[in-house]
Amino acid sequence: MAPSRAEEVAAPPSKSTGTVSAPSNGSNGTTDKFTSMVSSKFLSHPQELGVVAVGFSGGQCKPGVDAAPSALIEAGLLTQLHEELGYNLHGHDAVHLYTDLVPADDPDYRKMKNPRAVSAVTRRIAEQTYSHAKEGRLVLTLGGDHSIAIGTIGGTAKAIKERLGREMAVIWVDAHADINTPETSGSGNIHGMPVSFLTGLATEDREEFFGWLKDENRISTRKLVYIGLRDVDAGEKRILRENGIRAFSMFDIDRHGIGRVMEMALGHIGADTPIHLSFDVDALDPMWAPSTGTPVRGGLTLREGDYICECVHETGSLVAVDLVEVNPSLADDKDIGAHETVRAGCSLVRCALGESLL
Repeated sequence: MAPSRAEEVAAPPSKSTGTVSAPSNGSNGTTDKFTSMVSSKFLSHPQELGVVAVGFSGGQCKPGVDAAPSALIEAGLLTQLHEELGYNLHGHDAVHLYTDLVPADDPDYRKMKNPRAVSAVTRRIAEQTYSHAKEGRLVLTLGGDHSIAIGTIGGTAKAIKERLGREMAVIWVDAHADINTPETSGSGNIHGMPVSFLTGLATEDREEFFGWLKDENRISTRKLVYIGLRDVDAGEKRILRENGIRAFSMFDIDRHGIGRVMEMALGHIGADTPIHLSFDVDALDPMWAPSTGTPVRGGLTLREGDYICECVHETGSLVAVDLVEVNPSLADDKDIGAHETVRAGCSLVRCALGESLL
């Protein structure tokens, strides 16, 4: 696991290989084994993968989620992406902890907890994801709690608008809507608010409290789709209804099946729109991913989660992927629960990046 106090640490060795998880220099680690059979519509360099490993937990109150990137890397995820799927990796040789951005004193503001830290860290993350996305690479972010999506989506949205002149769609796979405004939130935890800031439903003028978010960082509610919802606050339900946001709850998945839900979700987005997939591991039922901060029973099976990722990859429209809220320290049986959750997270990423069953 990553040390608790450092700005940036080298990515740990892979347990599966005993060596560094991928070449330390993406430009020297090229491979001719790229396995995806899908032609990318929006990436100028689809074989190139920009990796941002985010060891940050400040958007919520439970420690441990900052260790997730190291756990995923130790499980061999980046090695698999490079050696088995054929991606050339960039930016993968460091886990970023952003401790230089966390103030000693960070009082609540508009009921938000740790607002200065989360704003500063997500701004840095936006710069990091933008640096990859503007080069036409696919961007993979390993979190971290879901507040980091303010940065991941904010950065890729800006790059897509500049590079392609297009709006970007977001598929948000989660048990929770994470669209509370600071005023509707009951907890004040910012990992429950990122979508409200990204869509402009929540705004702030002060730079240190997300005022750095501009129109180029934002997405439209018309290009936002939720999948897997089952624990939505009353205020969030009102926001979803008033803004006509397309959302598929577990009720819809039970009624229609995951195949039909994906058809409807992708049909709503349209075939001419780049897609950012933001996947919270708590979308899966705790049977498959127990080691997460806010588990909710009655969720997706691992196979349904993999299918979502496979379907998005098959569109050829994928430009970025987030995997968040893996917390190796949380589970009734920490060893088995953490291991199974990390395994599930690795499976989701591999499917999104083109691993197929045949």
